[in-house]
Amino acid sequence: MAKNSKKSFHTGTVKKTIKIKATHDKVWRKISNIAGLPTWVVDVKKTVYLSKKKKNVGAVRLITFADGNKIEEHVVAWKDKEYFTYIATEGLPLRAYVATISIKSKSKKLVEITWESYLNSKKMSEKQFIEFLAFMGMFYEASLENLKSSLEK
Repeated sequence: MAKNSKKSFHTGTVKKTIKIKATHDKVWRKISNIAGLPTWVVDVKKTVYLSKKKKNVGAVRLITFADGNKIEEHVVAWKDKEYFTYIATEGLPLRAYVATISIKSKSKKLVEITWESYLNSKKMSEKQFIEFLAFMGMFYEASLENLKSSLEK
């Protein structure tokens, strides 16, 4: 059996950043609406709240993708107008997924958004994991581009 086809747990990170010409408040309003994903996140068909809370720690959303896959996510950290962190509890080929979307003002009408995550896979080959990380990177990039174009209208 080839060494690299051995299935094991892998750990990785994904980080993408984009600059958007819009006010801090406008951008935060858009990204902090955690059920508003269909307007900018790639392939999201719908997002619904599973919690009474709509913002802040304890808010829970269920995302349904175009392919039918569903991912449940819980907000675990929140600093208004700065960042929020969420974990996925179901729906990914991972044992752990924690991501943070943060926003920084560069000037009055220019902000920088950073979307970064830590992940630990279920048992898979190294090749599968590298492909998954690449997929996540493209997914973040395309979604951030959508966010940019929706806010720079």
